[in-house]
Amino acid sequence: MNTALQEDVDAISISILSGAHMTVFPKILHLMKQKQMDDVLVKGGGIIPADDVAALKNRAWGELFPPGTNTHDIVKYITDWVHQHRNF
Repeated sequence: MNTALQEDVDAISISILSGAHMTVFPKILHLMKQKQMDDVLVKGGGIIPADDVAALKNRAWGELFPPGTNTHDIVKYITDWVHQHRNF
């Protein structure tokens, strides 16, 4: 998290296949809030049940991409978000 803050990243992406998304993802959001990283997109992917996707999105999480998502769709999502939320 410190590196992301120092490098002033536009986005952080987390991929998790272990099933620990309901523990790991909220912890990341908490750390980002502590470091006042309100202008950073945080998105994720992995095997996440639909109910958990809804719960995570209610916590200000960005898009969650399932396995097999086209990489171009992910890049477009990030690029569009950055252009809408960052000043260029």
